[in-house]
Amino acid sequence: MEKLFLHVCCGPCAAYPLEWLRSQRPGMKLELWYYNPNVHPRGEFNRRRDSLAFLAAHHGLAVDFSAPYDARDFLAELGPNPRAPERCRLCYARRFELAAREAAARGHTALASTLAYSRRQKPDLIVEEGRRAAAAHGLDFFYEDWRSGWRRGHEIARELGLYRQNYCGCLFSELER
Repeated sequence: MEKLFLHVCCGPCAAYPLEWLRSQRPGMKLELWYYNPNVHPRGEFNRRRDSLAFLAAHHGLAVDFSAPYDARDFLAELGPNPRAPERCRLCYARRFELAAREAAARGHTALASTLAYSRRQKPDLIVEEGRRAAAAHGLDFFYEDWRSGWRRGHEIARELGLYRQNYCGCLFSELER
């Protein structure tokens, strides 16, 4: 049985991927892990965490919320005037490196991320950085382009009353909208 370590960015972005995984890969063992050093401000981070906790409970799944909220370190790494897509690559690399390290330490065989659901993300960079981090830790990077389920994910989020955000989470993304 494949053991998938699923990096989750928020409840709405996990809604469709969880539905898809349960229907398309019913025997897959899932571990959900929340890590978002990019999300600013802290209240936004907490709202995303809480929506994920609600969604996971709805599915009878546990989520590991033990990863640090290290936004200060993340912003310092980006520098004073980061531009997309370079800042996005750094963000993905940071998340996937820590996720891959955690996944390998916990005995998983594959790593995936709900970032592959959002139309606000950059799929080519997600695949590159996900594969790089996974390979460095002896894992497969499981990638499914879940963006096709964008509307279904929004339906699920609305039905469950999940908090839905309108930016990726980073300060710079918020300033650019």
